[in-house]
Amino acid sequence: MDMSRIAEQGLVLLGCGKMGSAMLAGWLDHGLPAASVWAIDPNPTEWLQSQNVNINTPLPEAPAVVLVAVKPQMMGAALPAIQALGGGDSLFISVAAGTSIATFEDVLGEGTPIVRAMPNTPAAIRQGVTAVIGNAQTTDSDLELAENLLSAIGETVRLDEESQMDAVTGLSGSGPAYVFHLIETLAAAGEAQGLPHALAMRLAKSTVAGAGALAMASDEDPSQLRVNVTSPNGTTQAALEVLMHQEEGFPDLLHRAVKAATDRSKELSRE
Repeated sequence: MDMSRIAEQGLVLLGCGKMGSAMLAGWLDHGLPAASVWAIDPNPTEWLQSQNVNINTPLPEAPAVVLVAVKPQMMGAALPAIQALGGGDSLFISVAAGTSIATFEDVLGEGTPIVRAMPNTPAAIRQGVTAVIGNAQTTDSDLELAENLLSAIGETVRLDEESQMDAVTGLSGSGPAYVFHLIETLAAAGEAQGLPHALAMRLAKSTVAGAGALAMASDEDPSQLRVNVTSPNGTTQAALEVLMHQEEGFPDLLHRAVKAATDRSKELSRE
């Protein structure tokens, strides 16, 4: 991870909650000098205060990057602190859900390079996936810099247009909660078949985590991996006949769930 430009010009981190802290920890681990980071947070944690970064102090005039990691409902109160940095060469990166590029352009000026990003909660353990899209002012080098920074919390994907962000929210943004619910219901189903709660939960967690790791590591796509473990007329086939039912199984259920989240993301962006 090349941090030279940021080390020289500085990075401003607006908001240092769980997501901001996860990113900052990754950057520091990759060699970004603490003295090159300015954190703005009304309630800095003990961890943040122990990192030797600049906290709530006057900002550099032209930092390389301003990363916005405040909750959407705090955006109105937070943006004035960085408004003066807009319209220059500073790259703005937002990981705030539901806040459009146009909203930032209204505050910072249309000449400001802005990248909107949507990470998900596994970013807390650097296993996230983050989708990014830049405005008309961003260059390829801006996007590469954004991806470089966001790689501290997992992998990144680049979108073709901002309108795709609602579907990303419905799939990967909200998706971890779907998997957590799968784990809890899978464990409950094991209990219903006679397993103790603790054992059923351990088996459910490990099964989902292991299957996900195998899907990521394998050259075969998930549909082929499914076929590989499904013996004709065996136990897995019996279960899949229930799960793959078009009207009552996963296909209809997950389509409706992702659509509901996507639709809600669209509504929130208009409020």
